Amino acid sequence: MISARVAIQRSILRTALPSLPGLTTLPQKVCVRSKSTFINNGKFVAPIAQRKVSNQIIFRRSYSSKEYPDHTIVDMPALSPTMESGNVGVWKKSVGDKLEPGDVLVEIETDKAQMDFEYQDYGYLAKILVDSGSKDVPIEKPIAIVVDEESKIAAFADYTASERGSAPVAQPATPEPAPAELSRTEQLEIQSMETGSFQAQNTGDRIIASPLAKTIAKENNISLSGVKGTGPSGRVVKVDVLEQLEKLKAEKSAAVTAAVSEPVVQKKTEVETQAVSQEAALGYNDIELTNMRKVIASRLTESKTTIPHYTLNTEVKVDSMMKIRAALNETSEGKYKLTLNDFIVKAAALALKAVPAVNSSWQGTFIRQYHHADIAIATSTPAGLITPVVRTCDAKGLQTISSEVKELSNRAKANKLLPHEYQGGSFTISNLGMFGISSFTAIINPPHSAILSVGGVQPKMVPDESNEKGFSVVSSMNFTLNADHRVIDGATGAVFLNAFKSYIENPLTMLL
Repeated sequence: MISARVAIQRSILRTALPSLPGLTTLPQKVCVRSKSTFINNGKFVAPIAQRKVSNQIIFRRSYSSKEYPDHTIVDMPALSPTMESGNVGVWKKSVGDKLEPGDVLVEIETDKAQMDFEYQDYGYLAKILVDSGSKDVPIEKPIAIVVDEESKIAAFADYTASERGSAPVAQPATPEPAPAELSRTEQLEIQSMETGSFQAQNTGDRIIASPLAKTIAKENNISLSGVKGTGPSGRVVKVDVLEQLEKLKAEKSAAVTAAVSEPVVQKKTEVETQAVSQEAALGYNDIELTNMRKVIASRLTESKTTIPHYTLNTEVKVDSMMKIRAALNETSEGKYKLTLNDFIVKAAALALKAVPAVNSSWQGTFIRQYHHADIAIATSTPAGLITPVVRTCDAKGLQTISSEVKELSNRAKANKLLPHEYQGGSFTISNLGMFGISSFTAIINPPHSAILSVGGVQPKMVPDESNEKGFSVVSSMNFTLNADHRVIDGATGAVFLNAFKSYIENPLTMLL
């Protein structure tokens, strides 16, 4: 059994040990949003990371420790339901700048678009943890530090993201071990204290050290002759040996680094030079994938390999539609300018209302049928393909559809779409007619069950008994429907195309 004297001494040692920095939770109201959402998530518990992707809730954490003043860690936000990581664009604020609710903090490239990340609180930007141009930054990774007072900024000059995890987690108290369970180190510690190792002694030429210090030195092949004792009367104690051990390790590491650093740099330079030379000789260069390109590759590969596609084609006369379009544009007085694509979107929406089975999606264990025609328009941008959605096209007129399509297309090409503007939808239209393509088959855009491919206007000769030549020239377009056979049977797809064709060839019926 441990004596009372030893127990008291051990208690004193524990009290004398420096306390580790603690983690303080600061309850607060936090509002973090992109331009599309504004959510008050209330109180939170640190340091556990929490987020709700569907509502884009992003938890920020406040920390306080003896080393750093109170501060807030801003994490990489999840700005879309499918976002796993993002690229950091241009920081709109610099270290030391004052922040106010609604200020754009940084540009974030998601898997769909590039968006402005707005900060919704007051404070000062104290530290940027992730530089502009950083790729594939996981969501919830710290990207910045914000403080509430300008005077606290200087304290974070050398702060690193790794220090966030340095705060200790409280551990349950453990009972004192029985004497038989004590380790060799603990036994030597007790022996050292009980035999008065810290009393002054006449050293002479002999090295005086505690039994514990001798044991540690022996285990690590350390000569005590080079260790300066800091105990009473110059006695070498445990701390002195451990410091010497760390010093020797640091010297050894520095020597190794100095010996190999120059050859490594030289080797890397040679490898890079060789790679550049090989690319020049082979006549190609490798292009790094953007987040959008990765998502396009993943989703369309999944679509083509898991969805049973089938294809239906139809040829439609568009002379009447072109005449009505021209007449409407002439009387618009500059308020609008309708395109053939606007008529196609409206006709598709009305056909979806007429054949609701096509306005559906496969949900694994059930089929979901939508009440409105929310049509996604495939749009080519410098970064890749994106599909902004025009909502409730069945209930909108041609002028409204035309205006929304143009606005969404311009925002898509400028990487300014918000998540709700490209997510969801019930049907997709892809038009390549402006590129001179007569017909093509597109890949279904999940979770939609069908996509309509639109070709360009082509002149075509058709038999005409009323014409003295026996034929006449008409304008026609080819439309191709790719459908998911799990949801839409072939006959159902054909009925949809016939309804669509009827609206295009008799455009006045769209007004009924």
